[in-house]
Amino acid sequence: MKTSVQLTGKPAAFLPPALRWWPIFLRNLLVWRKLALPSLVGNVAEPLITLVAFGYGLGALIGTVPWGGSGQAVPYLVFLASGSICMSAINAATFEAMFSAFSRMHVQKTWESIMNAPIDLRDVLRAEMLWAAFKALFSATVILVVMAALDISRSPMLLLAWPVLLLAGVVFSSMALIVNALAKGYDFFTYYFTLVLTPMTFLSGVFFPRENLPTWLLAVSECLPLTHVVELVRPLFLGQWPARPWLHLAVLLVYGWVAWRIALALTRRRFRS
Repeated sequence: MKTSVQLTGKPAAFLPPALRWWPIFLRNLLVWRKLALPSLVGNVAEPLITLVAFGYGLGALIGTVPWGGSGQAVPYLVFLASGSICMSAINAATFEAMFSAFSRMHVQKTWESIMNAPIDLRDVLRAEMLWAAFKALFSATVILVVMAALDISRSPMLLLAWPVLLLAGVVFSSMALIVNALAKGYDFFTYYFTLVLTPMTFLSGVFFPRENLPTWLLAVSECLPLTHVVELVRPLFLGQWPARPWLHLAVLLVYGWVAWRIALALTRRRFRS
């Protein structure tokens, strides 16, 4: 196959170590091109349906919601849209780094074939992480275009949301790769979605202001990575600078680095066993 040629021989051997993930990333891109449309529909349709149903439906009843420490009144449609774009990015990254990566690792044995080339497991895992982050950014970009077409927000500061959403993709794909390393089958992923991702979505201010939470739940919310993604992205929808941006970025970087190290260690252990 054309894609396998690019993973073997001199091209991979002579790549700098820091870039040996690139042929694997390119291989995933070439395969995905054939299924881009159904993949895009799967990642984009649900958040858009949620946005239209709740944003325009509940938005007409609620009107505005207080947001931030100052209690600024924000149209609920904009409030929900800014949270939905974050939710879409992390869902796309998580799905790719669990279901698709598990298929390539365990079912199709693609990772084993790739590692016959001068490519280490670290390179394979880094490619999977970056590929999932790219899928997250791509899905989020499509939704941002639709939101602009619906005139939900056309703030020029939304351009700054791209690097934040890319970082969110890296963080949540690294977290998902931990689960991927532990999974024995696809059903195992249900635990992560049900016990981790879904509660995190409701506690991170995607659908309603976090200030309405009880004090102890608010403290838990402050520790969740999705909270910090939302706190960085939502002000950009309103044409404002995020409060404490360096704190939010630092928390995300720590989550991403720790999750990546754990995912790498667990994946190596799995391949040794």
